[in-house]
Amino acid sequence: MNSSIETTVQKIEAREIPDSERLQTLPRHFGRHMLMVEHAVYSFMRRLWSDYVDGYWSYVELSNGGLYMAPSHDTPFNIRVDTNQFEGQMSADAAGITACLFTLSHLSFQIQDECIASHFHQLRDFALDHPEASGILAAID
Repeated sequence: MNSSIETTVQKIEAREIPDSERLQTLPRHFGRHMLMVEHAVYSFMRRLWSDYVDGYWSYVELSNGGLYMAPSHDTPFNIRVDTNQFEGQMSADAAGITACLFTLSHLSFQIQDECIASHFHQLRDFALDHPEASGILAAID
Protein backbone atom coordinates (compact mmCIF):
# COMPACT_ATOMS: atom_id res chain seq x y z
CA MET A 1 0.00 0.00 0.00
CA ASN A 2 1.48 3.30 -1.07
CA SER A 3 0.35 6.15 1.09
CA SER A 4 1.42 9.71 0.62
CA ILE A 5 0.55 12.67 2.70
CA GLU A 6 0.18 15.93 0.88
CA THR A 7 0.60 19.09 2.81
CA THR A 8 -0.36 22.42 1.45
CA VAL A 9 1.42 25.37 2.97
CA GLN A 10 -0.49 28.58 2.56
CA LYS A 11 1.66 31.58 1.74
CA ILE A 12 1.08 34.32 4.27
CA GLU A 13 -0.08 37.44 2.46
CA ALA A 14 0.72 40.98 3.59
CA ARG A 15 -1.56 43.98 3.14
CA GLU A 16 -0.48 47.53 3.88
CA ILE A 17 -3.14 49.30 5.93
CA PRO A 18 -4.58 52.39 4.20
CA ASP A 19 -4.64 55.67 6.12
CA SER A 20 -8.41 55.38 6.56
CA GLU A 21 -7.94 52.24 8.73
CA ARG A 22 -4.83 53.21 10.70
CA LEU A 23 -6.54 54.43 13.87
CA GLN A 24 -8.36 51.13 14.38
CA THR A 25 -5.41 48.86 13.60
CA LEU A 26 -3.34 48.85 16.79
CA PRO A 27 -6.37 48.68 19.13
CA ARG A 28 -7.80 45.77 17.09
CA HIS A 29 -4.56 43.81 17.36
CA PHE A 30 -3.26 44.74 20.81
CA GLY A 31 -6.17 46.21 22.76
CA ARG A 32 -5.10 47.98 25.93
CA HIS A 33 -1.44 47.24 25.17
CA MET A 34 -1.45 49.15 21.87
CA LEU A 35 0.52 52.18 23.08
CA MET A 36 3.05 50.00 24.88
CA VAL A 37 3.61 47.99 21.69
CA GLU A 38 3.91 51.06 19.50
CA HIS A 39 6.35 52.80 21.85
CA ALA A 40 8.45 49.64 22.24
CA VAL A 41 8.77 49.22 18.46
CA TYR A 42 10.18 52.74 18.16
CA SER A 43 12.52 52.11 21.11
CA PHE A 44 13.85 48.90 19.60
CA MET A 45 14.41 50.64 16.27
CA ARG A 46 16.49 53.28 18.05
CA ARG A 47 18.65 50.48 19.50
CA LEU A 48 18.99 48.67 16.16
CA TRP A 49 19.69 51.63 13.91
CA SER A 50 21.79 54.45 15.33
CA ASP A 51 20.57 56.89 12.64
CA TYR A 52 16.90 56.40 13.46
CA VAL A 53 14.76 59.52 13.79
CA ASP A 54 11.02 59.60 14.17
CA GLY A 55 8.99 59.35 11.01
CA TYR A 56 5.97 57.80 9.35
CA TRP A 57 5.54 54.04 9.71
CA SER A 58 3.38 51.77 7.61
CA TYR A 59 1.17 49.16 9.25
CA VAL A 60 1.04 45.79 7.52
CA GLU A 61 -1.55 43.14 8.36
CA LEU A 62 -0.88 39.50 7.63
CA SER A 63 -3.37 36.92 6.41
CA ASN A 64 -2.51 34.72 9.41
CA GLY A 65 -3.73 37.41 11.82
CA GLY A 66 -0.38 39.06 12.44
CA LEU A 67 0.68 42.67 12.11
CA TYR A 68 3.92 44.56 11.80
CA MET A 69 5.06 48.13 11.43
CA ALA A 70 7.75 49.31 9.03
CA PRO A 71 9.31 52.75 8.67
CA SER A 72 8.57 54.51 5.40
CA HIS A 73 12.13 54.93 4.28
CA ASP A 74 13.81 54.37 0.92
CA THR A 75 17.42 53.94 1.95
CA PRO A 76 18.80 50.74 3.50
CA PHE A 77 19.17 50.44 7.25
CA ASN A 78 22.49 49.46 8.81
CA ILE A 79 21.23 47.28 11.64
CA ARG A 80 23.39 46.35 14.60
CA VAL A 81 22.36 44.04 17.44
CA ASP A 82 24.68 44.35 20.41
CA THR A 83 23.41 41.21 22.15
CA ASN A 84 24.43 38.84 19.34
CA GLN A 85 26.94 40.91 17.34
CA PHE A 86 24.74 40.92 14.23
CA GLU A 87 25.56 43.68 11.77
CA GLY A 88 23.91 43.93 8.39
CA GLN A 89 22.01 46.02 5.94
CA MET A 90 18.24 45.66 5.62
CA SER A 91 15.38 47.26 3.78
CA ALA A 92 12.94 49.35 5.82
CA ASP A 93 10.45 46.48 5.63
CA ALA A 94 12.91 43.92 7.04
CA ALA A 95 14.12 46.38 9.69
CA GLY A 96 10.52 46.99 10.77
CA ILE A 97 9.86 43.25 11.00
CA THR A 98 13.02 42.85 13.06
CA ALA A 99 12.09 45.67 15.45
CA CYS A 100 8.58 44.25 15.81
CA LEU A 101 9.88 40.73 16.51
CA PHE A 102 12.17 42.09 19.23
CA THR A 103 9.26 44.08 20.67
CA LEU A 104 6.77 41.22 20.66
CA SER A 105 9.26 38.79 22.16
CA HIS A 106 10.25 41.22 24.90
CA LEU A 107 6.67 42.18 25.77
CA SER A 108 5.42 38.59 25.70
CA PHE A 109 7.73 37.87 28.63
CA GLN A 110 7.26 41.22 30.36
CA ILE A 111 3.46 41.32 30.41
CA GLN A 112 2.77 37.65 29.71
CA ASP A 113 -0.15 38.30 27.40
CA GLU A 114 -1.10 35.47 25.02
CA CYS A 115 -2.14 37.97 22.35
CA ILE A 116 1.38 39.42 22.23
CA ALA A 117 2.95 35.94 22.06
CA SER A 118 0.58 34.92 19.26
CA HIS A 119 1.50 38.02 17.28
CA PHE A 120 5.18 37.14 17.68
CA HIS A 121 4.63 33.68 16.21
CA GLN A 122 2.44 34.98 13.39
CA LEU A 123 5.06 37.55 12.42
CA ARG A 124 7.91 35.05 12.71
CA ASP A 125 6.03 32.66 10.42
CA PHE A 126 5.76 35.46 7.88
CA ALA A 127 9.43 36.41 8.30
CA LEU A 128 10.51 32.86 7.43
CA ASP A 129 9.39 33.43 3.82
CA HIS A 130 10.48 37.07 3.57
CA PRO A 131 13.11 37.81 0.89
CA GLU A 132 15.42 38.99 3.70
CA ALA A 133 14.62 36.08 6.05
CA SER A 134 18.26 35.16 6.67
CA GLY A 135 19.10 38.66 7.90
CA ILE A 136 15.96 38.99 10.01
CA LEU A 137 16.52 35.61 11.65
CA ALA A 138 20.22 36.28 12.24
CA ALA A 139 19.36 39.60 13.87
CA ILE A 140 16.82 38.12 16.28
CA ASP A 141 18.84 35.00 17.08
